[in-house]
Amino acid sequence: MRLSVAFRHAHLSHASVRRSRAGVKVLNSENRRISDNSAVSYPWVREASSTSGTSETVTSFKSHPRKNDGPLYQSAVCDIVQRSREELKAIRETNPGLKPTLAIIQAGEDDCLLEVNKKMAGKIGLNVMQICLPRQCTEEEVIEEILRLNEDSRVYGIFLHLPQSFLSKSVRNAIKPQKDVDGVSDLNVGRVVLGDQRDGFASPVAGAVLEMLARHDAPLIGKMAVLVGVEGPLKATLQFLLQNNGMMVQTCQWSSKHMQKQIMDLDVVILLETDHKGLPPTWLRPGVAVINLGSALMEEHPDSWEHRAEAESGAGVGPLSAALRMQHVVRSNRRWIQEQQYQPWRLRPLKLQPLSPVPSDIEISRAQTPKPISQLAQEVGLLPEELEAYGNTKAKVHLSLLNRLQHQPNGKYVLVAGITPTPLGEGKSTVTIGLVQALSAHLKLNSFACLRQPSQGPTFGVKGGAAGGGYAQVIPMEEFNLHLTGDIHAITAANNLVAAAIDARILHEATQSDKALYSRLVPSVNGVRCFSPIQMARLQRLGINKSDPSDLTPEEVRAFVRLDLDPEKVTWQRVIDTNDRFLRKITVGQANTEKGHARQTQFDIAVASEIMAILALTDGLADMRARLGRMVVGSSRNGQPITADDLGVTGALAVLMKDAIKPTLMQTLEGTPVFVHAGPFANIAHGNSSVLADKLALKLVGEEGFVVTEAGFGADIGMEKFFNIKCRTSGLKPDVVVLVATVRALKMHGGGPNVTAGVPLPKEYINENLQLVTDGCSNLKKHIQIAHLFGVPVVVALNAFKTDTQAEIDLVCRIAEASGASAAVQCHHWSRGGRGSVELAQAVKEVASQKNHFQFLYNLQDSIVEKIRTIAQKVYGADDIELSPEAQAKIDYYNQQGFGALPICMAKTHLSLSHMPEKKGVPTGFILPIRDIRASIGAGFIYPLVGTMSTMPGLPTRPCFYDIDLDPVTEEIKGLF
Repeated sequence: MRLSVAFRHAHLSHASVRRSRAGVKVLNSENRRISDNSAVSYPWVREASSTSGTSETVTSFKSHPRKNDGPLYQSAVCDIVQRSREELKAIRETNPGLKPTLAIIQAGEDDCLLEVNKKMAGKIGLNVMQICLPRQCTEEEVIEEILRLNEDSRVYGIFLHLPQSFLSKSVRNAIKPQKDVDGVSDLNVGRVVLGDQRDGFASPVAGAVLEMLARHDAPLIGKMAVLVGVEGPLKATLQFLLQNNGMMVQTCQWSSKHMQKQIMDLDVVILLETDHKGLPPTWLRPGVAVINLGSALMEEHPDSWEHRAEAESGAGVGPLSAALRMQHVVRSNRRWIQEQQYQPWRLRPLKLQPLSPVPSDIEISRAQTPKPISQLAQEVGLLPEELEAYGNTKAKVHLSLLNRLQHQPNGKYVLVAGITPTPLGEGKSTVTIGLVQALSAHLKLNSFACLRQPSQGPTFGVKGGAAGGGYAQVIPMEEFNLHLTGDIHAITAANNLVAAAIDARILHEATQSDKALYSRLVPSVNGVRCFSPIQMARLQRLGINKSDPSDLTPEEVRAFVRLDLDPEKVTWQRVIDTNDRFLRKITVGQANTEKGHARQTQFDIAVASEIMAILALTDGLADMRARLGRMVVGSSRNGQPITADDLGVTGALAVLMKDAIKPTLMQTLEGTPVFVHAGPFANIAHGNSSVLADKLALKLVGEEGFVVTEAGFGADIGMEKFFNIKCRTSGLKPDVVVLVATVRALKMHGGGPNVTAGVPLPKEYINENLQLVTDGCSNLKKHIQIAHLFGVPVVVALNAFKTDTQAEIDLVCRIAEASGASAAVQCHHWSRGGRGSVELAQAVKEVASQKNHFQFLYNLQDSIVEKIRTIAQKVYGADDIELSPEAQAKIDYYNQQGFGALPICMAKTHLSLSHMPEKKGVPTGFILPIRDIRASIGAGFIYPLVGTMSTMPGLPTRPCFYDIDLDPVTEEIKGLF
């Protein structure tokens, strides 16, 4: 049974900490000045002779004893302490208030060795934490304490003051090597054996022995030494340290029959006394150096632990080893600080050998063996504690990285957008991946791709996955396209918790009196009633400054318990991550248990949830929780907005989302890093990956690196929202836009026939047709102009297909550059990987280095109507807008509630610059109809619904799931791509 450890203040100095099961008490260490007057006199050196005792002696190698050897070793201690103090002072200049701690784990409550370490810690300015375990503690108890200290950010050194029998391999290796200041772990001992201690620590006891010997005039080379009774890591460390300094070393046990003969002619005897043994004086020749390690180590016999002579604790190698131990703690702290700083990348790209013809996406993905995600993280400068692995190929990254690298300059910020897409897709994700593969693997520039997580609706519907394609994709593509790390599931759960809370609250308010509601909302627990923190916040919003539930008046109780949500004005919808057209309008509450409280509502696709938009725009946990609380779910009967805070659900939502807020790290086919995070639809929401992923990546790539992020659909939707919404939120400014186009898409915009996924292409898209290309380039020109509205330069990436002719490719590039693009290049990443996008990478590098004049399209203080009109006219090319009566009523309501200064997020078809999907090219002369307007107050934008825009996609006649299956033997997924 483990004993609790009491605090014995009478035995603690200011530099000590005692820990029990009840907790840890830290006392500030004293910073005493070191001088000759304050130094302790250590009687280390005495002459060994035939008449003197030698239980603990050190002598010179000379035949005559040295004079004043005590001051010599005082000087050694003072030198080490002074160096450590100066090093710690330098550390504190950039890290004020830092006071590293040495943790001592011991069995029993002996303070002898603690006192020596306390004094040294106090002189240097360190803390000492003493953890006293029961004398008969188990290995598991020791390891438990070690593991706790490994994760303690205050502790930079762990010292096991335990008998040799306690120091098993498991115990020693439980210590993190960087905190193993006593050098007992196999890794640190191995570094000594190899003669490389740059990243590790050698035993301070062994270091003290070497320091003592080195301070004599006689050279060590060629001298003979014996280790008597020394075992374990200390034995190996001593042996190799002495040998590395030119000495010849033997070992001997106390039980050896030939001990006298073995040590008779030696120059140095290093011993560890057990059973109070000593060496008979007659065994030692005059002038031999004898060093006893007993004052620095715990002996096996418990009786000696607390009754060691006072003089012994202040003599021998004890003080010197304590000084070296403190030096190790300071250096451990310095190394930790160096590790926290930005680290240059050591990226090892994966080799890619493209095949022709190009296999399917899933075959390419499976043919490449991804690096372990921990290896990739290390290569790009992430620390182990910043990584939360989900298997071997993906991991969450902790937001603490932003604090660690807060002073690191950002890299270049590149946005990939596109022309108006066709049903076949133009390959923005593929271009994004190909570009970062080219930048990192071929141009040797740090680069990160930041992508959205794909919704399972399109994956199983018509579009398929979004991992890229060909030899430019994220791997493993099955994991990327399916559940990934569960972020969308977390959003679905959080969203539907709000929906459940809404209907439950409407029901309970309709069927209970004020008194009954109050007694249930503020129940008595063990005879005590109190408000929860979120209820206190609601009281404050109501202007009720009371904290005792019994103090509220009946009027205050009524205001507190009744949200009075109008069922007809609930704006919050349930969500599911499936394309399901029959959920576009539903009736809930039809069971008899709901007492006739049925109402009409609907489902949206999960990625259209406001919570998804919040995830993509938030900058941290506190901000996310505040945004979740501000979400407006409906209105009361008197027209007041009702929020998630009013429902009391905010804290629960934050709990559900606490892991989803961390971006997911993956890799491309060429082993370059990718952040996958958030996935709002671009035609419904703002269509960009998270602000957090971009910010983390911009710090990691360094000032000369590149972060390439993708906006959904065309520049009229995803890019416009990236600039006006995401950049406003993040404060980040893009350096260049990569605009993706394809010859076949331009032919469609030039008047070519419609195409359908899975159906053979009409001949216009297979054969050369320069006229269609020329006419279709009007759409490309318009998107270049849209980018220029924001003052950002454009590089056109022409995603080449095998049906394209060189004449068509050259024509597009000429027109693009004539229309204002800074460069236009063809890309072959789909068939060649990063090597096929090197020209694009070079163009992006050159253009991104140029200054731009980024600006927003509108002022937030403009009216809601004017902001909508500005987007419609300047971006879409509309003559004007037309508001439905319902939309106008919503605008009036939002202005009344103070929401008029929010940015606009247009929900519009992605298949045309207009609201009419069939209108290709550059439509003109149309009026943009606004049929409804909604508000995402938590996310921070107003979103008008244009035309017949639906927030729940439907399945086609033949969805993608027809081709998807699982091999029950190999568990391989078939038909995903």
